[in-house]
Amino acid sequence: MNQHTVKAYGDELNQLTAEVARMGGLAEAQVADAVDSVARRDVALARAVVDRDARLDGMHREIEKKAIRLIALRQPVASDLRRTLSAMKLAVDLERTGDLAKNIAKRGLILAEGEPMQLLTRSIERMGKLVSMRLRDVLDAYAAAEVDRAIAVWNTDDEVDEHYNSLFRELLTYMMGDPRTITSCTHLLFMAKNLERIGDHATNIAETIHYEITGLEFTGERPRWTPDEGPNAVPAAHPAADPAPAPAQDQSPA
Repeated sequence: MNQHTVKAYGDELNQLTAEVARMGGLAEAQVADAVDSVARRDVALARAVVDRDARLDGMHREIEKKAIRLIALRQPVASDLRRTLSAMKLAVDLERTGDLAKNIAKRGLILAEGEPMQLLTRSIERMGKLVSMRLRDVLDAYAAAEVDRAIAVWNTDDEVDEHYNSLFRELLTYMMGDPRTITSCTHLLFMAKNLERIGDHATNIAETIHYEITGLEFTGERPRWTPDEGPNAVPAAHPAADPAPAPAQDQSPA
């Protein structure tokens, strides 16, 4: 392979990574704006989140097409292949994250038509900020190719679960105390579940980053919070990577 071809191949890989990073930035903004629209009862912002989702869908399709083309024409191996496959996997998680943010904004539009429920929307806002922070941290880890930062996100997966379980109980209490709040609380409950799922996608991204950089997959179950553990329980440390033989040294692309 001549020098020009090698440079073109490297440029394609870098462009693919950059496009995933841009998609991540948009997905992160979608989540933050969706939560903000609920907290402020901002109808215009909620509609903007819904409208912007189509852009995320388009970016997902473009990343997938470029990754497939790169695999077909360049036949990447070792770390280059992992990098290409990781871009495809991350695009899926980010596209789904955008869908969940859109769902939150849609329910926010419905809630904006009713009476304010400031105490409960503040609980959604706190959970949303936690999820947004995890998403930002894992995307920063991807951009910087820092596996330790990705592992740190993976190890805090149970924090989002704890917030969801607490909010779930809070919403049930309100619904039992005042049946008139059932409809609004149901929408808030779905919002909380959407945020919990976004947290899971952030954890998926962390696992993909670990695989891309090390060539090894996590084994064992993700950290999970349970009521028996109490609010001060310490999350389980991340499991050791699969003790498979070390991957072969990277080869130059054919």
